[in-house]
Amino acid sequence: MNPSDENLNLSLLPAEKLSWLRAFEPHRFWRNGHVQTICGNFWPRPPFLVESVAEIVEVDEVDGTRVLCHCHWQAESIKASRLTLILVHGLEGSSNSRYMQGIAARGRDAGFNVIRMNMRNCGGTDALSHTLYHSGLSGDVGAVMHYFARRFSLQRFALVGYSMGGNLVLKLAGERGSEAPLCAVAAVCPAIDLAAGADALHEPLNRPYEWNFLRNLKARYALKAKLFPADFVTPEKIGPVRSIREFDQKIVARYCGFHDADDYYYKAASARVVDRIAVPTLVLTAQDDPFIRLYPDTRGKLLANPHINFVETRHGGHCAYLSSDRGNDIHWAEAAVIRFLATVTEQSHGV
Repeated sequence: MNPSDENLNLSLLPAEKLSWLRAFEPHRFWRNGHVQTICGNFWPRPPFLVESVAEIVEVDEVDGTRVLCHCHWQAESIKASRLTLILVHGLEGSSNSRYMQGIAARGRDAGFNVIRMNMRNCGGTDALSHTLYHSGLSGDVGAVMHYFARRFSLQRFALVGYSMGGNLVLKLAGERGSEAPLCAVAAVCPAIDLAAGADALHEPLNRPYEWNFLRNLKARYALKAKLFPADFVTPEKIGPVRSIREFDQKIVARYCGFHDADDYYYKAASARVVDRIAVPTLVLTAQDDPFIRLYPDTRGKLLANPHINFVETRHGGHCAYLSSDRGNDIHWAEAAVIRFLATVTEQSHGV
């Protein structure tokens, strides 16, 4: 397929590096962003049969926070020489989210080591941390990377993040520049401008998404309050929470060291540092994503950074990208990310 297809907006892509990119053509019945988003979340996948090793990693020595990772290693004789992917899920997702399993299987088949990382508290790990998780904890991803680099003498890492996880990996890349062992990054529908995304979720057509997120977030907070009553007040004392912005104002800011929601959105957003990214990076977005928004200044930073490949499709929804292809090839973004990383790190292994 021709990567210059009208459904793609390509920016700063060297001609010799375009071999990894194939045009995205959505199924004729899935051209609406909301349909893509909903179907992408529930569309059945092949059984996830990739063997994994569970490992708990301490990411903060100060408060003892630990996170759960599921690791898929190549054979011992080649493990250290292969690229290692760290996958980071989105808001209220986990290492077992369907898209995490899908891209993990592709990465493992492509010859990479793969680590499916849970953010703190996610994937049933609330008891492993006295703190909440939020969009600014890029240091947790860095701690996981350096832990496995030290333990297994791994030399090269690529970070892959979806939505909130996309913000985290871009933020870490901006903070670290070209610091080893990081060598590449890919972000699918990243929540780069947090304030814009939070406000977009409160738009009338997007309220069902917001309600779903809020239901899960409030249930998680209630559990944390039961697990650590000395650290958190009861939900009743917090009062009503009717929007993501209100949750961030009343809970995230209060317990995570921010003055208010706006202070959190500013400090945690990768938008502040994407101009400092210095490794090959893919930012993949869809124009019909229901609730991811980019400010003009942020878009300008993405376009101006020669290390960032900014690919914007006309369709795709939020982290969905269900294509007209049949079989497992229906998940276009996952395939594109793996081909991109194989190309820019020169570790194709038959991809």
